[in-house]
Amino acid sequence: MNYNAYFSADSRTVEACIIGTGGFGRSFLSQGLRVPQMSVRIGVDVDAATAAAAMRDVGISADDIRICDDADSARAAFEAGNFVAVGDFALVADLPFDVAVEATGHPVHGARHAELAIAAGKHVAMVSKEVDSVIGPGLAAMAADRGVIVTPVDGDQPSLLIGLITWAQVLGFEIVAAGKSSEYDFVHDPETGTILCNGSSYDVPGFAPFARMGDRSAAEIVAARAEAASALPQRAVPDLCEMTVVANACGMSPDRPDLHCPIVRIDEVPTILSGTEDGGILSRTGVLEVFHCLRAPGEISFAGGVFVVIRCDHADTWDMLRDKGHVVSRNGKTAMVFIPRHLLGLEAATSILEVGLLGVSSGAPAPGHHIDLVAHADRDLPAGHRLAMGGHHHSIEGVSARMMPAGALDGDSPAPFYLAANCRLARDVAAGELIRMRHLEIPQDSVLARLRESQDARFFKARKSA
Repeated sequence: MNYNAYFSADSRTVEACIIGTGGFGRSFLSQGLRVPQMSVRIGVDVDAATAAAAMRDVGISADDIRICDDADSARAAFEAGNFVAVGDFALVADLPFDVAVEATGHPVHGARHAELAIAAGKHVAMVSKEVDSVIGPGLAAMAADRGVIVTPVDGDQPSLLIGLITWAQVLGFEIVAAGKSSEYDFVHDPETGTILCNGSSYDVPGFAPFARMGDRSAAEIVAARAEAASALPQRAVPDLCEMTVVANACGMSPDRPDLHCPIVRIDEVPTILSGTEDGGILSRTGVLEVFHCLRAPGEISFAGGVFVVIRCDHADTWDMLRDKGHVVSRNGKTAMVFIPRHLLGLEAATSILEVGLLGVSSGAPAPGHHIDLVAHADRDLPAGHRLAMGGHHHSIEGVSARMMPAGALDGDSPAPFYLAANCRLARDVAAGELIRMRHLEIPQDSVLARLRESQDARFFKARKSA
């Protein structure tokens, strides 16, 4: 679309509240200072001082910031035109803003914030994919009941990929695969025999012979690279989590529960991520996938971008497009169309303006519940063990994730990964087993568990009684 349309869609300014002022939140606060029709004057974090520090960090004068400990002082500061910093979203939920941007990344707190915002009649921009993977479809439906919208945000891969998939569908393309590159490239230096990834250098002495695909089969090169780079982590929970959000928005699913996650050069994507009948690695088509972008030092990055692999229906057309630089598979049967960007909070304003001015979501109008991201024990886990979530990627030590068909939860159900996060185990779980709901001690007051129960009743009650 022509984004200048925002400026004529409505003369008013969209007011947003950012909940979670870490990396994404800081970027978004800075957007509030320069996007013409958007204002971000409310910041929420674990304490008000943290939110105020983030505001100062992006250039907001300390003289314009008010640290507030109660709802009355927050309202007074907001009405006076100041920036408001608080440690609890409940203190500001009733202020006259349009969109609550949930960016804490915390499953339980994020669920509480979303519920409070919807109850207060606010739109919700859901940055926290951890929440979305457990109760996203239910939150969207709850919001629709109240006449508001829950949307993903541009700048992050789920929203960007949903947009690219729906673009391809509108144009009538057959989607063979869709997905994203992993957050960090695999930068192979043949001179040193290393791969640099996420700031760490790994010795991969046997990788050089497989740096280029040549005339090898897709299955052969993928297996060889995975083995030669076995020192590097090749699965990340956030990647599967983001694909779960896309799956529920678009009704797509993975080829395998843990994804293939191949190590692939940009020009190889449509060759490798195609069906086995076309020389690729996929057992079926129309699936979601993630790849690790393999490149040499100085070569262009995929930048955590998103892609669709589509069928080439007319050879002459795709010969012409190949000549113009488009990435076509070596047999000419598939091609990749991609967006090489991933700007996080720097791009989120388009989603805020869409929902605030135009009343539409950057994602699906009504997400379904097709896939659950579930927890898998990678080592023996004893009863009483706490599944502590931590780190930049909000992972759980000794636990990986799988994308499984969704269903209403009961004791035998595989536990949603971020519902299990920070819970204690009620019984032992052996390595190689899925962690199931009966394995967990879930706090009685868990907002996340309550909202998941409500979501299950909404999406699966009719199916169970049929």
